[in-house]
Amino acid sequence: MPSAIIEIQKNKREFIKSFPEKTYSLEEYLALEERSPHKHEFDNGKIIPMAKAKARHNQIAANLTGALKYAVRPLPNRYIVYNSDQKVYIEVENKGVYPDALVVCEKPEFWQGNEELIVNPLLVVEVASRSTRAYDRSGKFLLYQKIPTFMEYILVEQNTPSVESWFRAAEDTWIKKTEKDLTKSIDFRALGVSIDLAEIYEYVDFLKK
Repeated sequence: MPSAIIEIQKNKREFIKSFPEKTYSLEEYLALEERSPHKHEFDNGKIIPMAKAKARHNQIAANLTGALKYAVRPLPNRYIVYNSDQKVYIEVENKGVYPDALVVCEKPEFWQGNEELIVNPLLVVEVASRSTRAYDRSGKFLLYQKIPTFMEYILVEQNTPSVESWFRAAEDTWIKKTEKDLTKSIDFRALGVSIDLAEIYEYVDFLKK
């Protein structure tokens, strides 16, 4: 059995011991999450355990967060970059998720003033592994599309050089661009900047799986 599946099953067993299976309010979830040593998503009353991220995933996410902060600093608009500890709340679906990075324009907006829950991301980044790729590509992407301010989705592969950008050109029209060459860059069209793949994957050893 793949190690990623074993890890998810282990997390589920730990979750069941910690939080009995029932329907929780958002407020109850936030109170439990504050005390939990592990991250969980909120799915309309259900609390869902997240698989633990490995070193390569964290390395890529940190590279991207740093690169984004550097890229947006000289821009005329004010862009704020958040890391993977910031939750996004999709109010129409009553769901709370953790992106690997996100950017808001000018000023963050929080659900009912709660700084744990951002509701106005402009751009969201997810680092995809074998165990999360399907959810990142379909489930999470569809969720983010319910947010009016959401304009761009960046999906970064963990185990091979590949970065996808999905840009909202119209209400129901998304334009996809993919770059796999480490000598090239990928456009972050919602921000008007480009970031080199070599910077995103700095010091990542793809020989290790």
